[in-house]
Amino acid sequence: MGANQMVSENVPKIIGLLMLLSIASLVSAADECSAVTTLVSTCSTFITYGSPDPFPGSPCCDAMMSLDLISNSIDSRRYVCRCLMSVITTYNPNGTAIATLPGFCGVSFGFTVDPNTDCNL
Repeated sequence: MGANQMVSENVPKIIGLLMLLSIASLVSAADECSAVTTLVSTCSTFITYGSPDPFPGSPCCDAMMSLDLISNSIDSRRYVCRCLMSVITTYNPNGTAIATLPGFCGVSFGFTVDPNTDCNL
């Protein structure tokens, strides 16, 4: 068996592996958005009505701390950012309340929670 034949036999396997990795990445992103949405929904009373105020140790702030843990790399921070921007749109006109949550809860996601934030940076 020549080198060219070995390479040509392995190309479909390599392409298949790359496709699987791409699909896994997309599924992971969808799962992460689902997790972000679920975590933010813990704060829905505050987001909708402005009370009760989130405070460290509350379920809402615990959710914000979980989001902070999720956004531990550049790629995951971008996903969390994009998901939060989507959630802000969903809660419009009360979406700006979401921007106040990290400050109330004493966390920083590494980006500004604002509808105009560029999540690709």
